[in-house]
Amino acid sequence: MTTVSVDSEYAFELALCSHLEERRDWVLGRQLGASVADPGARVVDVCAVEPGPEFDRRAAITSETIPPRAVESDVGPGRAVDPVDAFDCSPDVARRAADRAAEVGFFESERRGSRRHVRATTRYPDWIGRLIGVENKPDLGRPGDLERQLRRDVALGLFDVVVLATESYVTGAHLNRIPDSVGVWRFSGDELTVIREPTPLAPGAPGIEPLADRPLRTDVAVVSAAAKARKRRAVAERAYGKGWRPDAYPGCASMCPTDEGLPYCAAFDRVVHPGRDCGESCSAFEAADPPAVDRAALRDGRTPWVADPEGVARRQTGLDRFS
Repeated sequence: MTTVSVDSEYAFELALCSHLEERRDWVLGRQLGASVADPGARVVDVCAVEPGPEFDRRAAITSETIPPRAVESDVGPGRAVDPVDAFDCSPDVARRAADRAAEVGFFESERRGSRRHVRATTRYPDWIGRLIGVENKPDLGRPGDLERQLRRDVALGLFDVVVLATESYVTGAHLNRIPDSVGVWRFSGDELTVIREPTPLAPGAPGIEPLADRPLRTDVAVVSAAAKARKRRAVAERAYGKGWRPDAYPGCASMCPTDEGLPYCAAFDRVVHPGRDCGESCSAFEAADPPAVDRAALRDGRTPWVADPEGVARRQTGLDRFS
């Protein structure tokens, strides 16, 4: 494995993802929303999906995220239905979700008169095993909101387990400031040491989600087990479709991605954040063609994720006319 300089939270996060991808049979996604009652209030650094019993069936459908609304809708593999009637949302949102589900191969379409109807190409599989939430804090000397974030994760119980990953030397004082159920990893260079194993949470039970801190009180929401199950599925789907590598690599002569696809800059001798560090404002910028990085091939070769599945669309009599 290529050794990289882990001198920023972004570089630390990518190096950890590369390490986990190489050593564990997980599907990883970065920067995923993990709130239920207050969407957008909590973003988890890394989500790992441990394959469940029907993972291969899920991988055969599409390499993309299946829209959660499509999974939750009343569209099944039997009779084709009007998506407006089958989705619990506005007609425009229903049509967009149905369109996207058809694009990725989870729905197929037929036309009845002037109306488009859809059916699922397959039953949605039971593919999600454990969800592992990882919060990265390379420097525990600058904890920020770490304690509050971890207590929120534990109280909600969206993940099966929650882990803190750091590059710092971990002391007893550090451990005393975070919930006992949170596991702790020390990751430095290319070595991961388990300081404390996580204690399993209760994703199948209702959870408590803190909403706002006020003087002398904290507002909370009780989140049902069903709502948590829907969010878990959405997080897992997003992780499956998104992955952890950058979406694009900058067109700069100094950009030399590692064999694992980390955005390494030769000018600064470190991994950089393409969206923040690169561009014409950089003193070392030299325009060049973007490097050729086959993100899909890297992920396909190192994880259970499948880059180019055959799909499961059924070609029923007469449906070809409406393709």
